[in-house]
Amino acid sequence: MGIFTRVAEEVPCTVEVSHKFESLHAHVRFNNGAVVHPGDEVLVHGAPVLAAYGEVIVEDRLATITRASALERLWTRLTGDFDFMELCEFSFSEEVKL
Repeated sequence: MGIFTRVAEEVPCTVEVSHKFESLHAHVRFNNGAVVHPGDEVLVHGAPVLAAYGEVIVEDRLATITRASALERLWTRLTGDFDFMELCEFSFSEEVKL
């Protein structure tokens, strides 16, 4: 991985969406043990998972992890320590990125 180069990798994952009184969450676990580092982006493929109230849905999916370049990773670490960046940017939408 170069100082300016971003690399994408596809990994199998398991998506769990819970819409219960006790727990409202959405989790993604990478089945191959992949780890997401500061500055990396994750896109889970497929239609949105919609859990009705009281339901927990678990699905196997494919995800693309776009690895941050060395420069982006450094910038994220430096600015993240000073609370200049958002903790997490995510969206649950049907927008298709090409």
